Amino acid sequence: MSSLANNKTSPQDSDEIDLGRIIGEILDHRKLIIAVTAVVTFVALVYVLLATPVYQANALIQIEQKQGNAILNSLSQMLPDSQPQSAPEISLLQSRMILGKTIDDLNLQYKIEQKHFPVLGAGLSRLLGLNEGSVDVKKLYIPNNGDESQDILLKILDERRYQIVTDNITINGTVGTLLNNNGISILIDKINADPGTEFYIRYETKLKKIDDLQKKFNVADQGKDTGMLNLTLVGEDPKLIREILNSISQNYLAQNVERQAAQDAKSLEFLNEQLPKVRSDLDAAEDKLNNYRKQKDSVDLTMEAKSILDQIVNVDNQLNSLTFREAEVSQLYTKEHPTYKALMEKKKTLQEEKAKLNKRVSSMPSTQQEVLRLSRDVESGRAVYLQLLNRQQELNIAKSSAIGNVRIIDQAITEPKPIQPKSLIVVAVGILAGLFISIGIVLIKVYLRRGIESPEQLEEMGINVYASIPLSEWLTKNSSKIKLKKNESEKLLAIENPADLAVEAIRSLRTSLHFAMMEAKNNVLMISGASPNAGKTFISTNLSATIASTGKKVLFIDADLRQGYVHKMLGGQNIHGLSDVLSGQSSVESVIERIPSAEFDYIGRGQVPPNPAELLMHRRFETLLKWASDNYELVIIDTPPILAVTDAAIIGRYAGTTLLVARFEENTAKEIAVSVKRFEQSGVLVRGCILNGVVKKASSYYGYGYNHYGYSYDNQKK
Repeated sequence: MSSLANNKTSPQDSDEIDLGRIIGEILDHRKLIIAVTAVVTFVALVYVLLATPVYQANALIQIEQKQGNAILNSLSQMLPDSQPQSAPEISLLQSRMILGKTIDDLNLQYKIEQKHFPVLGAGLSRLLGLNEGSVDVKKLYIPNNGDESQDILLKILDERRYQIVTDNITINGTVGTLLNNNGISILIDKINADPGTEFYIRYETKLKKIDDLQKKFNVADQGKDTGMLNLTLVGEDPKLIREILNSISQNYLAQNVERQAAQDAKSLEFLNEQLPKVRSDLDAAEDKLNNYRKQKDSVDLTMEAKSILDQIVNVDNQLNSLTFREAEVSQLYTKEHPTYKALMEKKKTLQEEKAKLNKRVSSMPSTQQEVLRLSRDVESGRAVYLQLLNRQQELNIAKSSAIGNVRIIDQAITEPKPIQPKSLIVVAVGILAGLFISIGIVLIKVYLRRGIESPEQLEEMGINVYASIPLSEWLTKNSSKIKLKKNESEKLLAIENPADLAVEAIRSLRTSLHFAMMEAKNNVLMISGASPNAGKTFISTNLSATIASTGKKVLFIDADLRQGYVHKMLGGQNIHGLSDVLSGQSSVESVIERIPSAEFDYIGRGQVPPNPAELLMHRRFETLLKWASDNYELVIIDTPPILAVTDAAIIGRYAGTTLLVARFEENTAKEIAVSVKRFEQSGVLVRGCILNGVVKKASSYYGYGYNHYGYSYDNQKK
């Protein structure tokens, strides 16, 4: 007969995504998916129940528009001002100055935590309704150990006494009394905890507490230039975060009032110094004008001169206002800012206008020029004096009120419901995470799996598949876990449960073998495989029992001289066996054992020899097979895997028919192809393959065997 190699093609792996197969694999691994999802969801539920709730406190502050100089306010219509009203105030609220004062006021540098069982203790205490203890520490100092603070353990003895444990040193203290010992200074004002309660106390640096507070504290503007600031603070203690937020609001309000009062005081001091000087300059200008008019016999200005004077005075007033504005803008912006540039352009335009007016004045008579100059000095000086006088009155009023421009609209309040953990979201995320993880595991398993999943994979290579043996659920349930792990049979399925689907598939194999062995040179059938634990012994023993049940005389030979275990399954003593026959120590008749329940004879392996291959190549083995072929209608030989040892290649030279056993999803098509090639190199013709351990899967479109068609026997008639 022609070799299988003539029709054999190399196995090809398809890189195409088969959606139907993926869905089928998900259905096949539904138990794994459900289990993983349930575990992850359970973890999420445990987290929701045991996680410490996080609360949020909020407050509302209004920043009013500053009441500045009327001159400066009037310029806001002419000059752009893009400075957000609340931007500097937000930065000020989050500054170390405000937060640092809050930390000092509330003694937040003292970190006190009740001792619980690690990880789960705090959550369990909360679920059980156990009251959390508290300790009011008024003063604390713990010497630093490098850059980190040292933790101390506080044990409550009773309502008045406590114990400090640190560095294996125990110090006793009393409530209300300052304790100084071993570099530790602590003053406890009140204890609200049961005796035996323990607390961890740590003194943290101010900078660290400020950083921690900045991470939890947030300030948001409710609208562009509305001046309404929403303050939020998150934390585990609802009472403490409310107190912290109120303290921040009050400290910010206090500094705003102080800042406004100090600014008004300095401005008022400056104006009190400048007003007498401006008044003196104004009086001097008026005197010069009056004296000149007396000398020139009361010279009056013409209508044109009066018009020019009004224009000059107006320009001077605008220039003076721009000077005030420039002083203010220079404190807020750089010279490259659009506001500053617009102001300087306006000032340049006014200076050009003043130059034009001065040219018109220079064309007038000298007497008119002098009168015009003196009148301009008087009018401009009077306008400046009136502006400064109005500003002095405004500052006096602002200084006396000293309320600042900050208003606390809503005092801090803690929301009753915690913002974290969000139970529904956490559980939903847990379910989704479990699904993603489990499906990912399934897809990875599918991607990494290269085993045979259907007989078509072998037939595409030109290897005939004589039978697909389904996995026996009955044998799986009734076998030990150790045997299942090794894929070793401990019971003869054809005798124990003859109605099993696997036995029925073996019966179909018996029919296929009848026609396959008609052209064989003898009646010797060798069953081998590519790797161990493929089910060679299971197939060969149950096939022997099935054929023997039809009345034929069958001899089973365990030719695995290294690890054969048929004697354990059939209940033999394994005192003498095939190795003894091949070594000449025993006769064939003496090692043959009869299995009454299975109605076939078998020869065990015997004792493990040191040289199995050499014994199989001896003429005694050929003689044994010739004798067995003459005295039995069928001889079945169970051999070791071809890829592991060469025993099967030796035995195959004497066998008329050779079949390979492939394990479903464990053996690869390439392994079977290499095994066939290995036999062909030794001159052994492989008739076909038996696919063992087939599992019914949704990912399989079709296949061989009763398992794929739902056909089975039922012992109970309906």
